[in-house]
Amino acid sequence: MARTKKKVGTYPSGMILFSLTLALFLIGFCAVLALHSKKLVTYIRENYEIRAFLDKDLGNKKIKDLQETIGSRPYILQTNSEPQIKLVTKEEAAKEFIAETKEDFSKFLGENPLHDSFRLKLNEGYFEEAKLQEVKQDLEQINGVFEVVYQENLVDSINKNITKIYVVMSAFAIILLIIIVILMNNTIRLALHSQRMLIRSMQLVGATNGFITRPFLLRGMWQGLLAGVIAVGMLLIGLQLAISNLPELAMFQDVEKIAILMAAIVGLGVLIGFLSTFQAVNRYLGLTLDELY
Repeated sequence: MARTKKKVGTYPSGMILFSLTLALFLIGFCAVLALHSKKLVTYIRENYEIRAFLDKDLGNKKIKDLQETIGSRPYILQTNSEPQIKLVTKEEAAKEFIAETKEDFSKFLGENPLHDSFRLKLNEGYFEEAKLQEVKQDLEQINGVFEVVYQENLVDSINKNITKIYVVMSAFAIILLIIIVILMNNTIRLALHSQRMLIRSMQLVGATNGFITRPFLLRGMWQGLLAGVIAVGMLLIGLQLAISNLPELAMFQDVEKIAILMAAIVGLGVLIGFLSTFQAVNRYLGLTLDELY
């Protein structure tokens, strides 16, 4: 029976493709989590409200002028060119208070002691203690503003927890990438073991290192490309399943950034395939005959 002739650049690749696809999927999954976490953080920060209580007995015109003045401040969030300021009258505030506490203070006070107020949403960049204090001081200097309040402990707690989440996710991603690179190097090196004698034979007949290496590199890059495409497909399917089960996730989607991420995953697959194969082939190119055996 005729012996199958080995062709340079061919080696068992099923395990390499599986390992690289899984690795790229995990990297992509972490990146998608990071993207959604960033959008979620932005959503939380931009929907956090501070309250500016107004002096009593202000007329409607004065309140309207105040709203325009505050709305022009650079720290006020603008959505579709509209400043995010909501007027809450003292009557509305009284209704909210009674609904929450189940106590009607007007029965024993005989009057409504609450103030009209503005509920303000700020740009994300102002969501830290020092800048919030500056916003508070600036607003309280405006004629007609009685007092500005916000939950200081809550802001500190949110910022500290966000920092911890980013640190943990960054550390996990770096460790994962290191493990993946080591795993791929070892996997490809083992796969190329069956080709070591063929590589040596080509060297003996005068083939250059570049000529020997080229088919391996092309195959490695092709495997990286295929693994990247499969990983991207798995991620997209996973995203669609997540959105179908939790429709609220759709508001955190950033199509442009997700498209860039998917392209980066494919590119990373090609790069890992190229570098891992290059390193493994070069190792066999430098071995002596005794070391090959």
